[in-house]
Amino acid sequence: MISFRYHIVSLCAVVLALALGVVLGASSLSQTMLGALSTDRADLSGQVGVLTAERDTARAQQVAADRVLAGTAPALVGGALRDRTVVLVAAPDADPADLDALTGLVGQAGGRVTGTLSLTDAMLAPDRADALRGLVTRVLPAGVQLPSTTDVGTLTGSLLGSLVTAGRGPSSSPAEVGTAFTALSDGGFLAPGAAPAPAQLALVVGGSPTPTPDAAGRATTLAHLASGVHAGGAGTVLATRSADGAVAAVRTDQALRGVSTVDGIGATAGRIAAVLATAEQAAGRTGAYGSAPGLAPLPQRTPVA
Repeated sequence: MISFRYHIVSLCAVVLALALGVVLGASSLSQTMLGALSTDRADLSGQVGVLTAERDTARAQQVAADRVLAGTAPALVGGALRDRTVVLVAAPDADPADLDALTGLVGQAGGRVTGTLSLTDAMLAPDRADALRGLVTRVLPAGVQLPSTTDVGTLTGSLLGSLVTAGRGPSSSPAEVGTAFTALSDGGFLAPGAAPAPAQLALVVGGSPTPTPDAAGRATTLAHLASGVHAGGAGTVLATRSADGAVAAVRTDQALRGVSTVDGIGATAGRIAAVLATAEQAAGRTGAYGSAPGLAPLPQRTPVA
């Protein structure tokens, strides 16, 4: 006769067997999964290694090409800006290395940089537009007329053009220039510093746009500012490190096409292109150059008489 104790022992044995089976099955499955994951990880590590090596090789090639191009720069730009003057207008994200390199290339082209006008973040900030617009109208030199628009970039560019370029309009007196620069600096829109002497050409220099909620507004303001400077009669080039941002805003707006654009000025080729594009502006021509699809990397050489 089968006792109750026998049933209990049998049931425990079945449960124990099932548990053992689950453990053994899970262990086998885990080993299989771990093996597959290890293989995938090794494959991914290999791919990362290959991509890293390719990136390092590309960077080394770019550095080597930059060095070669830098050595030929005097021949490429020599005389292109002979006896011309250029003012640099530096956006808040402009790289000091780019400004220094462009200043040197302008000199190698036979021109002279009269100074650098450094814009602050507030100059392009959408939330400071009303304050800037009001200030621009208050410090406008006598005889200078602003365009009929409420666009703060265009208005500011027109004012700055009257202060630092020898355009078509009336020249501002030293006192008027000093008053305007002091007001813009005290308002936080310009970095403190000596006002550049008026120049025949303007080179607006930027960096790469930062992905912020107001990035598009900032880019548009800088693009319109460059156009405002150009409208005053000075040949103007907008040159940045990126093909996005302000450069893209100019290239996609037919009303701003009088301004030449160059992207890629973090490399020697882009800096040479910026100087040659400035020479083109002196000759009354406009162009777009850089790495964006459909663009030539460099302008055709245009000697300036």
